[in-house]
Amino acid sequence: MTKMVLCRKYQQELEALSQPPMPGEKGQELLATVSKKAWQAWLEHQTRLINEKRLKVFEPSTRQYLLEQMEKFLDNDEADQAEGYVPPSDR
Repeated sequence: MTKMVLCRKYQQELEALSQPPMPGEKGQELLATVSKKAWQAWLEHQTRLINEKRLKVFEPSTRQYLLEQMEKFLDNDEADQAEGYVPPSDR
């Protein structure tokens, strides 16, 4: 049976992640509140941010920035966009 979660991004019951996406308390919180679909969407968004903004992921300031952007993205707040990115539906 597939485990379901009330996804904070999509506000509906969706398939849950199979394991915490990061260690510690934050990982447990994400496991309980974020669907597999929302996490995949975040990973794609994060990759665009890293590539477009040429972020150095080993820098603590970059990791903090990405954590802040992740929270905004998952809460449907105004998250940063990759400047050159055009969603497939807009092409």
